[in-house]
Amino acid sequence: MFSSVVGSIHFVASVIALISGTIVLCGMKGTKIHKKVGYIYAVSMLVVVSTSFMIYRLHGRFGILHWFSVVSSLSLLGGMLPMLLKKPKNYMAYHFSFMYWSVIGLYCAFCAEIFTRIPIWLVLDKNVAVLFYAMVGVSTAVVGGIGSIYFRKYKHTWKTFDKHTY
Repeated sequence: MFSSVVGSIHFVASVIALISGTIVLCGMKGTKIHKKVGYIYAVSMLVVVSTSFMIYRLHGRFGILHWFSVVSSLSLLGGMLPMLLKKPKNYMAYHFSFMYWSVIGLYCAFCAEIFTRIPIWLVLDKNVAVLFYAMVGVSTAVVGGIGSIYFRKYKHTWKTFDKHTY
């Protein structure tokens, strides 16, 4: 990842997005800090997804991880547009839902990045693609599953959030 300028930018933006996304996710919603840190998250995620399309270290072509970047881009767009346009009528629910899943998707990518390093450490064979994709799948499923539990638990509080505080 650090073998190129793009990889380094991607890494730094990812760390900033992880920290700011966690602060926004865990903090009080609608405050000035929430908004400022939220914009830091959004900009850093734009950098993350932009640079992700420039990284081709597996097979030298557009692959499954790039499709995850497309989904990440769409969830970020789905979370920011309602807030910027103040539409549709229930724009807050859209914002909270899409932004929540944007951060959870980033957590999934972080865990996948960590766990995909394990096959390289454990297997000396150069053909580790099956194990690599299994680690991506398992780590994404576990983190996404935990995220889904919390989403269902807190979703009702987002629907009752006072949009005038925004």
